[in-house]
Amino acid sequence: MKIKWNKLAVKQLLEIIQYLEDNDLIEYAKKMETRILSKIRSLPNHLDTFQIDRLKKNNDGSFFAFEIDRYRISFRRKDKEIRILRVRHSSRRPFTR
Repeated sequence: MKIKWNKLAVKQLLEIIQYLEDNDLIEYAKKMETRILSKIRSLPNHLDTFQIDRLKKNNDGSFFAFEIDRYRISFRRKDKEIRILRVRHSSRRPFTR
């Protein structure tokens, strides 16, 4: 199963890492980037362990989310791919699409 990233999700992850680095949290930024990317790479092997995204309106059961240190990663599971949709801090006001 392929993993694909939406452009917005890539931009959000890069902004998070940049923000942490700008605030002298360089080691933490590296750790978070590694943890997030590692978890995303493992998605195809552990799809049954993730909860349906409760913040997604009209979720047809294909939208999921998980958190790592208060960073929420939303993704959609399709037949042949996993699409990473959003990466954001969980304290930010949620929005739905």
